[in-house]
Amino acid sequence: MLSEGIGSNIKKSNLITRRMFIASTAKAVVFFGIISRLFYLQVEKNKKYLTLSDKNRIRENRLHPTRGEFKDYFDNIIAGNLDVYELHVIPEQVEDFRVLITRVKQILDLTDKDIDNVYKVKNKQKPWETIIISDNLTWDEFTKINYYLYDLPGLKPVITVGRNYPYKEVYTHILGYVSEVSKDDLQKNETIKKRNVPGLRVGKTGLEKMLENEIIGTNSVQRFEVNAYGKRINQIDYENGQQGKTIKLTIDSEVQIFTKELLKDKAGSISVMDIYTGDIIAMNSSPSFDPNLFLYGISPEIWKKIKNDPLKPLLNKTVSGLYSPGSTIKPIVALSALENDVITTNFKVNCRGHKNPLEMHGGKYHCWKKEGHGYMNLKNAIKQSCDTYFYEAARLLGVDRLNLTAKKFGLGEVVLGNYFNEKKGLVPSTKWKKKVIGQNWYLGETLINGIGQGYIQTTPLQLCLMTAQLANGGHKIYPKIIFDKKSESVESIMDKMKLSEQANKDETNFIERTEKEFDSNKKTYPTLYRNKENVKFVLDAMFRSTNEVYGTSYSSRIEDPKYQFAGKTGTAQVKRITEKERELDLKTSQIPYKQRDHAWYIAFGPYNNPRYAVSILVEHGGSGSSAAAPMAKKLFKIIIDRHEEREKINNKNSTNI
Repeated sequence: MLSEGIGSNIKKSNLITRRMFIASTAKAVVFFGIISRLFYLQVEKNKKYLTLSDKNRIRENRLHPTRGEFKDYFDNIIAGNLDVYELHVIPEQVEDFRVLITRVKQILDLTDKDIDNVYKVKNKQKPWETIIISDNLTWDEFTKINYYLYDLPGLKPVITVGRNYPYKEVYTHILGYVSEVSKDDLQKNETIKKRNVPGLRVGKTGLEKMLENEIIGTNSVQRFEVNAYGKRINQIDYENGQQGKTIKLTIDSEVQIFTKELLKDKAGSISVMDIYTGDIIAMNSSPSFDPNLFLYGISPEIWKKIKNDPLKPLLNKTVSGLYSPGSTIKPIVALSALENDVITTNFKVNCRGHKNPLEMHGGKYHCWKKEGHGYMNLKNAIKQSCDTYFYEAARLLGVDRLNLTAKKFGLGEVVLGNYFNEKKGLVPSTKWKKKVIGQNWYLGETLINGIGQGYIQTTPLQLCLMTAQLANGGHKIYPKIIFDKKSESVESIMDKMKLSEQANKDETNFIERTEKEFDSNKKTYPTLYRNKENVKFVLDAMFRSTNEVYGTSYSSRIEDPKYQFAGKTGTAQVKRITEKERELDLKTSQIPYKQRDHAWYIAFGPYNNPRYAVSILVEHGGSGSSAAAPMAKKLFKIIIDRHEEREKINNKNSTNI
C-alpha cells in the first residue's frame, strides 16, 4: 500500500513538473515572440511606422505655382499675378456634406445655382477629389469663412495665384489667356501634369500657351500638423516654389494701344516692324476681347456673344487671317520684272479704263480708274496704281518668276515661327496648281495675280515683313517678338548688310551664292536682289505714290521730313464684280458690308532714314487710300516720337553687353 502511494505521488510530481515545464516553455516562447515582435516593429521597421505615424499627423499641401510675368519693351507688366481667394472641400473628409454645404451657403450668401453646381461636380468626381466651391472670394468673404472655420471641418480656404492682364484687350491676340486646366492639357503636357493642383490655370492660346513650360513655375509645398480630427494645429515647414520665367517682348505698349484706338469698331490688323532688327513694335488684331473674363470661367452668355460676333474677335487676323494683297503686291511685281529684265523703267503701257478693257481668251481685265490712266511708265504705274500696266508686266514676267521673288521677300512663309497658330498663305505657281488642283495654269490667272487677286493669299504680318525688307535696301531680316539681350545692334546689322552688298557686286554666281546664304545656319543678312538700283527705283516710286500729286495716298502725306513716309495702297476684292455692278459705280457705304473690298496700306519711314515698316488692313473698308492710308499718317507720328525712347533702351543693352 505504501509503495503504491509513493509511486502515485511520484507520478503526480512528474506530471506537475512536465506541465510546469510546458507552461514555462510556452511562456518563454510567447515572451520571446512578443520581444521579437517589439524589436521588429520598433527597431527594424522603425522608419516605416514612423513615416505612417507622420502621415497621420502631418499633412502636405502643394500650392499653385506662380506664373512668370510678361513685360513690354519698356518693362511695363502686361501680364502679371494677383492673389486669388478660393474655397475647397474634399467630400470624403466631411462627415455630413449636405450640412456643411448648407452652412457655407448661409455664410457666403451663395445662390441655389451655385449650390447645384457644387453637387454636379461632386457627382462627377471621386470622393477624394477636391471640389472648388468658389474660385473668386472677396477678402471679406475669405475672412468671414476663416472666422467660422472651427465649425466647418473639412473646409479649406486657399490663397492661390491668379493671372491679371492690366491692358485688357490690348494684348489678347499676342499673349492669349489662361483658364482652368483640362484633361487635354494634362494628357499633352507632362510639365502641367506634374505641377497640377486643384484650380490650376494654364495658357490656352497665344504666348501663354506656347511658352507654358517656361512660365508655369514650380509648386510651393506647405507641411502642417493635424490632430486626430484632421484639424490643423500648426505649420511645421514651408518650401517655396520657383516663379516661372519672366518674358520680355519687343512690343511698345504706347504704340500698341494707339493701334487699338485706330482700329476701334473696325475689323482689321496693324503691324509695325523695325526694318533692321526685325523687332515687332506693335501687332494688333481687331476686334479683341478681355482675357480677364476667362480667369474664373467665362459665362455662357458672354462666350456666345464673343464666338458669334461677325467681326471674329477670336481670330488673330495679323498672323492667321488670309487675304488677297491687292495692289500692295505691285512693288514686288515691279521689282521682279526689273530683276528678270522683262521690262525697263521706261516701258510704257496704254491704260484705256473701263470702256476699252484688256481682253484675253474671252475675259475682260479692267483698270480701277473708269476713264483710264493713258500712257504709263513703271514709276507712274506704281504711283497711280494702274492695273492695266501690271496686267502687262505680269504677262511678260510669268507667275513662276513672280513666285520666286515674292517668297524671297517673305510671302508664303510663317514669320514668327511656332509662337502662334500662324498661316503660311499662298504664292501660286504653275507647279502648285498642277499638284494641288490638278489643272494647268492659264494666262488670265497670271494677269490677276499681278494685281494681287486670284489664288494669292497673304497675312498682314507677311506684308509688313515684305515692306521692311524692301525698305532696308533689299536684305533678309529675322522678325522676332521675344526680346533677346544678345541681339545684334542696328550698327552691326547694317555693317553686315554692306558686306552682303559688296559680295553681291560679283554677279557671276549670284543664284548659287544666294542659295548658300539661305541654307546657312549663320545669321547673315543676304541681299534679296540682283541689282540694287531696282530696289531704289521701287522705293522712290512708293515715295511718289504718297508724296506727289496723283499718288493714291497723296492726301495722307506728311510734309515734315521727321515724319515723312512712303507707301503703297491696296484694294482687294472679296467677290467678282459683274458688268452690271461696275456700271452702278456705287459708293462704299451703298454696298453690303460683307461685299465691300478690303482696304490695305503698306509703308515705311521716315523716308530719309528708314527704320520702321507698317502694314494696315481694314476688312471691308473699301479703298486703301480712304480707309487705311489715313491711319498711317497718325501712326507714323507716334512711332517716330517713340523712337528716341526705344534707342535709349538699345544703347543701354549695348553697354551692358
